[in-house]
Amino acid sequence: MRSSERALPRWASRLARDGDERSGAHGLLADIRGRLFRDRWSVLLGQIALHSFIVVMLSGVFLMFFYDPSTKQVTYHGSYLPLTGTQMSRALASTMAISFEIRGGLLIRQVHHWGTLVMVAAMMLHLLRLFFTGAFRRPRRVNWVIAVLILVVMMAAGFTGAVLPDDMLSGTSLVIFDGAVRSTPVIGTWLSFLLFGGSFPGHIITLSYVLHAFVLPTVLLSLFIVNRRLARTRSAARHAPPGHTAGNVRHGLPAFAVTSSGLFLVVTGILVLMAATLTINPIWLYGPADPANASAGAGPEWYLAFLDGALRLVPPDWEFVWLGKTWTPAVLLPVIAGSAFFVIVAAYPYLEAWITADRGNHHDLERPRNNPARTGIGVAGMTYYGVLWAAASADTIAVRFHLTIETVLHGFQVLIILGPIIGFVITRRLCVALQHNEREVMHHGIETGIIIRSPDGGYTEIHRHLDADDRRRRQAGLHEHPTPIPQRDVHGQVTLLERQRTRLARFLVADRQSAAEHSGLVKKKSRPGPMPDRHISGSGPQPPTRPRAGT
Repeated sequence: MRSSERALPRWASRLARDGDERSGAHGLLADIRGRLFRDRWSVLLGQIALHSFIVVMLSGVFLMFFYDPSTKQVTYHGSYLPLTGTQMSRALASTMAISFEIRGGLLIRQVHHWGTLVMVAAMMLHLLRLFFTGAFRRPRRVNWVIAVLILVVMMAAGFTGAVLPDDMLSGTSLVIFDGAVRSTPVIGTWLSFLLFGGSFPGHIITLSYVLHAFVLPTVLLSLFIVNRRLARTRSAARHAPPGHTAGNVRHGLPAFAVTSSGLFLVVTGILVLMAATLTINPIWLYGPADPANASAGAGPEWYLAFLDGALRLVPPDWEFVWLGKTWTPAVLLPVIAGSAFFVIVAAYPYLEAWITADRGNHHDLERPRNNPARTGIGVAGMTYYGVLWAAASADTIAVRFHLTIETVLHGFQVLIILGPIIGFVITRRLCVALQHNEREVMHHGIETGIIIRSPDGGYTEIHRHLDADDRRRRQAGLHEHPTPIPQRDVHGQVTLLERQRTRLARFLVADRQSAAEHSGLVKKKSRPGPMPDRHISGSGPQPPTRPRAGT
């Protein structure tokens, strides 16, 4: 026996076996090695968000060594000559030093900024994929809520980081934030005093630095870990039964590690390339923050622009006098509307399950066209967010197209009401039309473009019939949905809330039930026909048999 094949000493084998049984490491590693990791391009969106977060963390650690979160005023005597002799805070002076005096500082700073934008965008696309494919349903509803929380924390981290340079652009954002806080009824002034540490601007830069550099990254990392832990215990949803093909599955940990590492390098390379070629947030052009001034065309980060757009769309004369005080919801209502939007998004899996009385587990993803109502709701939400996002640039649109700002705002006010409705109706009708097209393909096959001529002079196009896997993929999500029936309470009565729930449920499943019937998965419910000519079986006297014609 070779030396490499010799058995370990008995005491060492026993010690290793006892440690493995106590820690469960062998079972955990075996479970990881045996897992199936999907690498469809849409599944990689969540990994892109995670990899961007890692790049942001690494670049942020570098920036921490040179940034000074202080609002103490100093005179600038740095490398950027146009601002020489200008009074500014130590926060802005240190950011200028990172940009012009630290070797590689401007590159790392722009990598940090671009990484944040890509991270939020990838997370939004990941949530859209989960929504339109129905991956948020039970037993993955908690994963959906955690994903929404990750997006919200990312936005908060982006906002707290954007105000750290203490330039005029970030100062304008702080002024708007202070106004929103002060608009809170009763406690607004006290809350502003607490956050800013006194009168504006106070010590908000120091507080934002602590949140941005320590608190929010820790929360984000914890949410990523919890989400990954839940995803491991609840297997990922598949696209269509059986759904596992060599093209979309990499078996085991080694292949997944290689794919994930390669994607991380690609994401890092793209972020470095963007930072090296595309200038973003040039603070040296804005100058120091000044509450009395604002940059023309200034706006927040793109993912927070919907809040700015909501502020612009509220009529300015929304205020009233009550209890001897003037109350203005013109600032508070947009904040409430934006917050309510994310609350509804997070609670949607539970709302849909309650409306449709769906208490089952779902492990198969759905095609968006096979659920027209939900797809329409998703597009309506996207339209609502998009109109608010576009309204943030109302002043720029007015200048570019030579319109008055009032005309542009009135147009957006109409769109914020009609846009989601039109988006829902059009999307729902498109999904139904696609279902009709799928029905033709299921029944007649796929057109090949090959036309043959018969001996009698007729022309016929050859259709290719679908195989079993293709049929399963096209029928994903089409199954029988029982007609919702209102439930009675303990007194045998149907409450008003239950009636409304039943109506909404019938509206949500109507198109799905019709598509399932036409695809042949569910038999159509026929009305009872006439009684047969003779009684087949049963107790009691049988009716006389009528003679049939011709007998």
